[in-house]
Amino acid sequence: MGDVLAGFHAAWEFESDSVLIRYVRGIRTPKLFQALGERRVPLEAIEGVTLTPGKRGSVVLRLETRPGADPLMEAAAGQLKESSDPYRLVLPAEQETLAEYYADELRAQLTESGPAERHLVAAPEPPLQFKAYDGKATFDGTSVAFRWFWTGASSAKWKAGDQRFPVSELSGVEWRSPEVFEGHLRLLRRDTTAPAPAQADQDPAAVVFGLGYGPVHESLPFAAAVLAAVRDCAAVPAIPSPAAAAGGVPSARRDPADIAERIRHLGELHQAGLVTDEEFSSKKAELLAEL
Repeated sequence: MGDVLAGFHAAWEFESDSVLIRYVRGIRTPKLFQALGERRVPLEAIEGVTLTPGKRGSVVLRLETRPGADPLMEAAAGQLKESSDPYRLVLPAEQETLAEYYADELRAQLTESGPAERHLVAAPEPPLQFKAYDGKATFDGTSVAFRWFWTGASSAKWKAGDQRFPVSELSGVEWRSPEVFEGHLRLLRRDTTAPAPAQADQDPAAVVFGLGYGPVHESLPFAAAVLAAVRDCAAVPAIPSPAAAAGGVPSARRDPADIAERIRHLGELHQAGLVTDEEFSSKKAELLAEL
């Protein structure tokens, strides 16, 4: 169609095979929309279109995506507030007739429904990072890393040390909104023999939210990007690197300043009685071996 329908927080451009959603920047625009920037939604990812009355003299045009078509919505798992739904276009009530026209035009082009076999909407591009309450999470496209904050991380996480999880070792993600109690991002691992701790603050494969840490507009796009990478990795057979094929695994060297900082924090935990003499000596030796 090629036409553009502009709402309060976004503009939808109707193309022959997709809807391009461009989010408006502004102080009243939800931060999640601003973080996303724009999204191209293929028609094959859409299974329905609704038009309903909104609040204060407005109407709402909404795309209904197929389950599994969008990694962002899959990660959100129904936890987004209505005002942060990226598929809602809020329009003045006087544009209801125009909105109904576009809704009918879209419905006429939809041919798919039911769960999608793969993600059809692109996830946010890595590298991505955000600060949780107990650590910093980073994702470079191939692995997720958690670096603990000594002011927030539990002793269990300090004992485990900073973590790095290759995407190939993950089966999914669990995102719990920071806007509810016990919000967190937990990485779900493949082939684990021991069950994960029930509490995210005790699980080295999770970071916890709270007190302004891990906001939706930072942690949800991060979770979606990781989920998309996990799905892509599962769909493509792993190809061993030359080093792995030869029986060798290259060792990654850490920044000496980072190691020194970790040992200093470990010493503080030791002095506070949170780490035993044996644990302190063992962990210190591990850290020094990474130099």
